[in-house]
Amino acid sequence: MTRLTELWKLLKFVSDPGGLTPDQIQTILPILEDEARARKLKQIHYLLGRSGIKRIKRLEDFDWKYNPKLPREKFMAFYNSPWIEHVENLVLIGSSGAGKSHLAAALCYQAIQKGIPTAFLSCFDLVAKLKRARNKHTLIQYYSTVKVFCLDELGYVFPSQEEANDIFQIISKRSELGVTIVTTNLVPSAWGKIFDAATATAILDRLNLKGTFLTFEGPSYRGRK
Repeated sequence: MTRLTELWKLLKFVSDPGGLTPDQIQTILPILEDEARARKLKQIHYLLGRSGIKRIKRLEDFDWKYNPKLPREKFMAFYNSPWIEHVENLVLIGSSGAGKSHLAAALCYQAIQKGIPTAFLSCFDLVAKLKRARNKHTLIQYYSTVKVFCLDELGYVFPSQEEANDIFQIISKRSELGVTIVTTNLVPSAWGKIFDAATATAILDRLNLKGTFLTFEGPSYRGRK
């Protein structure tokens, strides 16, 4: 009866399932389970379409063996923790091809599988969206409030002062309310190359709050044979 009650609430039926006979429950339970699965798949498809993820990246598809220097244990500890519920931030640091974007996308896909709204986009794409937005406030508000937000490839584009302030506003508003994931080729001490010193310090301060910073060293993942 517990499973039936859960499905009844999930599918938002207004009647009470308590009056069903055992035979009726046996008949209706598989139908409700099929309907629940169909709704979940529809929700995942919708969230994936809105996320900005161009290609699905799964953790099980990542080849850890190519580079034994990767912080696998620390990443897996984060992956298997209640990072969404506890609003834990993550910053992945390393050169191009280190696998940062794959793993960040895998985290976002994990969130989507749980039915959690997620946004994944490169810093280049975010800057482009800010430049052409008809209502920039609405765009900033969306990225400030989505439950999981991944800013990929920070350090490959140099935003203007106004755009840098917009990025700061997004990360600042998210603080302790939503998860922020960043992948970057720059160590934190070099973020002054992208932002002015005060803005870089403020952004790092927000990310460091309940945040994990992992450094990726070694050969390019794309060049493996």
